[in-house]
Amino acid sequence: MVRLSEERRSRNSGDSEIHADHTSVSSQATGAGLQNHDPKTQSSQINGEDPDQKLREAGSRQTSIAMGDYNGAEYVVINTIHSPRANRGRKVSVLPLVFLIFYEVSGGPFGIEDSVNAAGPLLALAGFLIFPLIWSVPEALITAEMGTMFPENGGYVVWVSSALGPFCGFQQGWMKWLSGVIDNALYPVLFLDYLKSGIPALGGGLPRVLAVLAITVVLTYMNYRGLVIVGWVAVLLGIFSILPFVVMGFISIPKLQPKRWLVADIHNVDWNLYLNTLFWNLNYWDSISTLAGEVENPRKTLPTALFYALILVVLGYFFPLLTGTGAIPLQRELWTDGYFSDVAKVIGGVWLRWWIQGAAAMSNMGMFVAEMSSDSFQLLGMAERGMLPEFFAKRSRYGTPLVGILFSASGVLLLSWLSFQEIVAAENFMYCFGMMLEFIAFIRLRMIAPTAPRPYKIPVGTVGAILLCIPPTILIGVVLAFSSLKVMIVSLVAVMLGLILYPCLKQCEKKRWLRFSTSPDLPDFHTGSRENETLVD
Repeated sequence: MVRLSEERRSRNSGDSEIHADHTSVSSQATGAGLQNHDPKTQSSQINGEDPDQKLREAGSRQTSIAMGDYNGAEYVVINTIHSPRANRGRKVSVLPLVFLIFYEVSGGPFGIEDSVNAAGPLLALAGFLIFPLIWSVPEALITAEMGTMFPENGGYVVWVSSALGPFCGFQQGWMKWLSGVIDNALYPVLFLDYLKSGIPALGGGLPRVLAVLAITVVLTYMNYRGLVIVGWVAVLLGIFSILPFVVMGFISIPKLQPKRWLVADIHNVDWNLYLNTLFWNLNYWDSISTLAGEVENPRKTLPTALFYALILVVLGYFFPLLTGTGAIPLQRELWTDGYFSDVAKVIGGVWLRWWIQGAAAMSNMGMFVAEMSSDSFQLLGMAERGMLPEFFAKRSRYGTPLVGILFSASGVLLLSWLSFQEIVAAENFMYCFGMMLEFIAFIRLRMIAPTAPRPYKIPVGTVGAILLCIPPTILIGVVLAFSSLKVMIVSLVAVMLGLILYPCLKQCEKKRWLRFSTSPDLPDFHTGSRENETLVD
């Protein structure tokens, strides 16, 4: 059984009834990837038995499953009571979830232009094929396993808390939330960068400030209205954002010159810009885990959506880059954010340029609402686990985290004055720290909780889990090593704030200056006899 801190038991005293869900594993894989089958479940009540022994017996029957299989494992739940705070409304299904992940990670090829500027066409194309294998696939696989093991809002915060304790869980939540807010500050900037070539007034000054404010307010309101609405808006925006690049690809065929793809100058590469551009465009697969509590049948839906989103993201980067670098003569210095609209004008004319600019605007809207949903539901999930004050768990009448949305929107407005490159570098630095904690938590759970129920399980053992994390960990080290001194100092100060904030909140809870509570609607994991003991027998 997975254990949270002893503090939780003090907030949830009383006798608990233990229910164990067992399922007959009758599904078989019909394809590769992260797809699962929906099993038939059968529940039984445990009476007069040692719950830890029962879990060990159930877990011992679980073996490593092939990718694409669903093994029917369920939570072992203690004292599950429905809470009026929980969202009883409509849940997010597979298709909206695919596009929410698409926008969490990508949103289309807007912003990848700097990879050509930094390293030339060959390395840019190679990067968007090789980098997903090193980073995106391991992160998506880990998200599928851990997200189905803990299908609740809070996502990676709950993973780390269960493996390493509440202090590390809070630091994970702080760094990933701050990274997400920094990331979200990019999208009004990118939105206006694409429009400023057609509307020069948006390039700076008061018009730009007012435009950022207006964009933030409108999209924040969309998040307030509900995640299901956000999901289907993401589907429509995604189709609109991808279509012009499909059209541009067909138009460019007569103009393609394959030799242009092979241009490389290894002695003239801006490795910092190159790695940061790749890293920013191919991370955040784990962000969707903070919405798991709002997903319809997350044990099946989450891995399936991750699989299709991975394909969509890689193709959505590679083919537009192939078109842009192969159809026009190379001028590396022009390849900066917003340059795809100029490429479209050369290839197809002014009408295609305007379509690309409109698609960029829609894409940035999609990325904004998806990221804000993840950030705000993360705060809600942390509050429901007692890590943040209770008011963060307050939902609007649409089931959305009202206070979390307001906090996230405020952070976006405060950070939107930074430049594109500064935001990317600062965000990547914070994100790297959070990912290292996730990798440690994933491996630790495999080592000390090998028999814990995992509805989706990567078909590798403990050694395989460690090997899976080595390449992305090396990559994290390289990204951190290439960070500028300014970004490093700012990011370390932010980390220090998190270290100070945790004891301050604990003091507020102890003195009862703020109210903290744990939602009884969530699964309760057995607690050890020692204070702050974590994890599994």
